[in-house]
Amino acid sequence: MNLLPFIAIILPLCYISVMPTEKRLNKIVSVLSRRQPDLRVVLEDVTIAHNASAVARTCEAVGVLNLHLISREPEKVVFNEAISTRAEKWLNLIFHNTTEECLSSFKEKGYRIAVTSLSGKTIPYTEIDYCQPMAIVFGNESMGASKQAVSLADYAIQIPMVGMVQSLNLSVSVGIILYEAFRQRRERGFYSTCRLESEEYDRFLKDWLRNLKSRQPFNQKK
Repeated sequence: MNLLPFIAIILPLCYISVMPTEKRLNKIVSVLSRRQPDLRVVLEDVTIAHNASAVARTCEAVGVLNLHLISREPEKVVFNEAISTRAEKWLNLIFHNTTEECLSSFKEKGYRIAVTSLSGKTIPYTEIDYCQPMAIVFGNESMGASKQAVSLADYAIQIPMVGMVQSLNLSVSVGIILYEAFRQRRERGFYSTCRLESEEYDRFLKDWLRNLKSRQPFNQKK
């Protein structure tokens, strides 16, 4: 199917830095159609660019659309392109000043919240249903998730380990849990049909087609 006439209608050529090839356009449409708008990843006060970059890459790989970052200094959140391979430019980056602001907004929208934790009453990460509207919260590298994040969560989850070291690198933890969510959603057919509302789909398609040459990430910094 030739999609170029369709693109010419929804997005004037003056907004496209480089006209995509038919193959590239088909790839963009295919990937966007598999995005999971109700599977959110939240990073709480992550300070190491390596980890944030690796997380962005994993999110993009499994079809996460929205990556939320809780940071009082969003200007200091910088992605390492050598690690992320520019995956962040295909994500919707949403910044929040506080944990309460971020997680309360999810609760208002009917999301369930899962927080990774190494203490207290936890359940294995495989025991929850990731096919429901879900926000998964990962704490920072040194302290883990905050008490406030845990108090606002519906689930405190943990990755079982039997070694002397009882924690994993942040990006590794994100990868393990997201691929469980990916497995569940793929088995339920969530990647077989487009799950974005038509207006939302059109908005992101326009964003993805803009600035193809400059390859700038799209974000909402408050």
